[in-house]
Amino acid sequence: MCKCLNHEDNLLQDVMCKYALWQPVTKNTFRMYRVLGKGGFGEVCACQVRATGKMYACKKLEKKRIKKRNGERMALNEKQILQRINSRFIVNLAYAFETKDALCLVLTIMNGGDLKFHIHNMGNPGFEEDRAVFYAAEITCGLADLHSKGIVYRDLKPENILLDDNGHVRISDLGLAEEVPEGETIKGRVGTVGYMAPEVVKNERYSFSPDWWGLGCIIYEMIEGKGPFRARKEKVRREEVDRRVKEDREVYSSKFSNPDCCDICQQLLQKDPTGRLGCSESGANAVKAHPFFKTINFKRLEAGIEDPPFVPDRRAVYCKDVLDIEQFSTVKGVNLDPTDDKFYVKFNTGSVSYAWQQEMIETECFKELNTFGPDGGPSPDLEDPPPPENRGGLLERLFRRPRNSEGH
Repeated sequence: MCKCLNHEDNLLQDVMCKYALWQPVTKNTFRMYRVLGKGGFGEVCACQVRATGKMYACKKLEKKRIKKRNGERMALNEKQILQRINSRFIVNLAYAFETKDALCLVLTIMNGGDLKFHIHNMGNPGFEEDRAVFYAAEITCGLADLHSKGIVYRDLKPENILLDDNGHVRISDLGLAEEVPEGETIKGRVGTVGYMAPEVVKNERYSFSPDWWGLGCIIYEMIEGKGPFRARKEKVRREEVDRRVKEDREVYSSKFSNPDCCDICQQLLQKDPTGRLGCSESGANAVKAHPFFKTINFKRLEAGIEDPPFVPDRRAVYCKDVLDIEQFSTVKGVNLDPTDDKFYVKFNTGSVSYAWQQEMIETECFKELNTFGPDGGPSPDLEDPPPPENRGGLLERLFRRPRNSEGH
């Protein structure tokens, strides 16, 4: 980001960039726009960083609603996992801050709607094969990035896969994701009915196997136009859906005219995780090597230079009408007290370094950060108000690093 002539200039510029990065983040950092949708703990709206003009989505988690549902762990878990992930196939976190009433995650904005809407509300249910293959490939890359960090996603379903303006997809909503210690397994019956793997339904131990089952469910639904174990809007008891997942085989119609489509679903939807595609030591590489993806150049895809088969119309709204989005009722009987502040401090950490740097580059604000003031010092706008410590004293300490026994 910085154009430097020597070590001292480099260090000065780094201090200036860090000072700008560490500025407090509040609701006044952003302009808030229309509501895009709602989640379990609050609404999601479009927002814009006032200083740079960069657009994001702001996910607001109501403090009282979180406390009423004992959702502190889930909210903090999602924030901390998002902070660790930097992937073009996963919705990335740029800022985390709090207001009087809500905790806010500022995320990659995805204006193209979710896969559920596109599968079921854009003509006949389902996609053409090339479109299903492309989306499945990008989801596979997203899962690979999560698994490389030791994280299992656990809630793969069409409504959690979002499209951006250009037609690329990203995995969103990491509230149920969990870190799997290396060489170990975890346990937890979490996810969405009809998409949970048999080992999750049976409350057995697992590592990353539920995610490959979820990928199989999504590929099946993209081609068939309905889920493998539950038709859309089918009224059936949860126990019956769980029984189907554990015991029944999925049915393949004439829409699966390509045997590769049928084969990858069968391999991903294996009841026994030890025989499931993706669950061997090869992991995601075994999935990518399946003939279903023979038209995909994964190196180009991971570089972001593969053209999507569908580009959303930027004038269209690929979701329910805003007037149809339910309003949250007021949470009663829940009071916030000083003991909640410990949780809010862990959540309210401001800018995420990598995302902030990307924003500076994309919006070309780095040019302003590369502008020095009189005598090579900070530009006047960075001196008012002054940094917590004077620049000279800070640089002195940076240059006076302790020497080791050899004098280095």
